[in-house]
Amino acid sequence: MMLTMLLLPALAALVLPFLKTKQDKHRCVTAALALEAVLAANALFLPERELVLFSMTETLTIALKLDGISKLFMAIAAFGFLLVGLYAFRYLEHEEKDDRFFCFYLLSLAALMGMDFSRNLVTMYLFFEMITLLSMPLVLFDRTEEAVRGALKYLFYSVAGAFLALGCIFFLSRYCVSLEFVAGGNLDMEKAAGHETLLRIVVFLGVVGFGAKAGMYPLHGWLPTAHPVAPAPASAVLSGIIAKAGVLAIIRVIYFSVGADFLRGTWVQQTLLALALLTVFMGSMMAYREKVFKKRLAYSSVSQISYALVGLFFLTPQSALGGLLHVLFHAVIKVCLFLVAGSFIHNTGKHRVEEFVGFGKSMPKTLWGFTLAALALIGIPPASGFVSKWYLALGALDSGMGVYAWLAPVVLLISALLTAGYLLPITVSGFFPGKDAVLPERNDEGGWAMVAPIWILAGLTLILGLCAGQLVPILESLAASLF
Repeated sequence: MMLTMLLLPALAALVLPFLKTKQDKHRCVTAALALEAVLAANALFLPERELVLFSMTETLTIALKLDGISKLFMAIAAFGFLLVGLYAFRYLEHEEKDDRFFCFYLLSLAALMGMDFSRNLVTMYLFFEMITLLSMPLVLFDRTEEAVRGALKYLFYSVAGAFLALGCIFFLSRYCVSLEFVAGGNLDMEKAAGHETLLRIVVFLGVVGFGAKAGMYPLHGWLPTAHPVAPAPASAVLSGIIAKAGVLAIIRVIYFSVGADFLRGTWVQQTLLALALLTVFMGSMMAYREKVFKKRLAYSSVSQISYALVGLFFLTPQSALGGLLHVLFHAVIKVCLFLVAGSFIHNTGKHRVEEFVGFGKSMPKTLWGFTLAALALIGIPPASGFVSKWYLALGALDSGMGVYAWLAPVVLLISALLTAGYLLPITVSGFFPGKDAVLPERNDEGGWAMVAPIWILAGLTLILGLCAGQLVPILESLAASLF
């Protein structure tokens, strides 16, 4: 099953260039994405299993493992890529070479699946690098000067972060029992005795390095540069799904390699919390000030992904629950918002928020989808974002982390207010433009090919919040298993 889910999108990408008509190519992509989603749904109910692909040495293997964490990230990737892929057919309908986009789109999904299923640090690092190399052409797709700069910045930041992470892996190979992922950590305390300071330094650098993909300060700069120049479907998966690869890597290093106990109460935990909270506040403030819609959403991602990191860095089961919930909810919300941005651009050619006046008349279905997702991102109950932020705040208050125990909820609240400030005015000016405003003409909003994915995702932001009573116990058990 794991190998099939890894190879299926890769094989579809290899076949795609040999198909002659655009219709056949779209059918191939649809079949691959739909089958991937079916396999992902089936994998959710499978017990844990492992598969060794090959061995490089006696101690270094490329191997896959299906566990609770991999199931969560696998499901997000499979279903998110399916909805965005269906949307992309219409968004890219005027592009003659859209098969180039879909080739790298499918290859990026294959690399994501490989990372989700990784059994050890070496396998994870291999696929982490592949994700960067295979997703960079998605940013580069338009081949404009701005797209080239954005793609190169994404590449440089990701590679720089990966080098920091690789140095961390080298040291962990010396002081861990093995590089395999073990819930609770795999550190050899006898070997680590006397080297704790060095180990904590390299773990800190490794987390910062992997955090580049998640947009954590100080390696966050690629998001606001890459997203405005990438096609909307690329921005949707980069922000909502691919950026979560950084979160997954951090989970694997902290909880499955060194163990939470090794970092709890140390300067590493405190510094990581400070960086994550700074990222939350800074990203929200920059989003509030930004006028280009996609760039505003990019800064929003910088902030919102670090919500999950805040929960994970508190190193308690309740805070980790809030972090895992936010990983799921943010993926749904942010993919929806970037698809809305794509619809605005595709149907009106407008990019700046002050130009969206009266869109409630010209694009009511799209704007309603945006409004539901915006309310969820702000954290208005009963939408899903409220649930994850509730558990993040509870986890912080119960953490016993001194100033961080009350500072984190305060920063999250300020960020929520800023989020309302940069999202809700779009809804207000869209539905209530004022009597003197020049209203845009009604359009088809891209047809149901673009509207349906937005509505499905917007509906999920509400449904996941209403069904939190059934979802929370599942992720609560998953969070507890990290310790």
